[in-house]
Amino acid sequence: MPRQSPSSERGLGRTTRSVSTNPAGARGSNRDVSGLDLNQHFERLVGDLLEACRQHYADRLVSVVVYGSVGRGVPGPESDLDVLIVAEGLPRGRIGRVTEFLPVESQLAPRLAEMRAAGLAPEVSPVFKTPEEARSGSPLFLDMVEDGRILFDRERFMQDALNRLRSRLEALGARRIWRGNAWFWDLKPDYKPGEVFEL
Repeated sequence: MPRQSPSSERGLGRTTRSVSTNPAGARGSNRDVSGLDLNQHFERLVGDLLEACRQHYADRLVSVVVYGSVGRGVPGPESDLDVLIVAEGLPRGRIGRVTEFLPVESQLAPRLAEMRAAGLAPEVSPVFKTPEEARSGSPLFLDMVEDGRILFDRERFMQDALNRLRSRLEALGARRIWRGNAWFWDLKPDYKPGEVFEL
């Protein structure tokens, strides 16, 4: 399931996110019997995901963004593939959108089976938004400001949205602070109790 940062768009100064780390501690390590390392396995899965999304959503597809540990290039054996899909004409409600995504999951099944046979435990964790919903913003986008990897982006839709968020974070003096294998945003270091601000 998608792991979303707690809401902090209005009146809260911090949001916290736990992250996965590569236990091997570096890229290019932790190879399995197939000779592939973690990043190579996940890169194949990412490529399959993009192709499946382009085929399935066709002209409705607006943006595909991978984030989390895979977006940072440091997946672990149990990492999910966190992905934002922005598409036009999505069904209303989570259940309808997940149901519509099932053909994409079916296309990914052989790659996921291959990865599980190699001792990995990947799951695809999609978040679906229409362009209108994405324009309204989301705390989830904080996960993508520094770690998001845009795979597909019609007319720079998500690139522009993330750039606007970056500019707002800079104006607030926001900082992402790491504590071990977790991080949090201090969205407004000079925040005063009772103060209301917006991203």
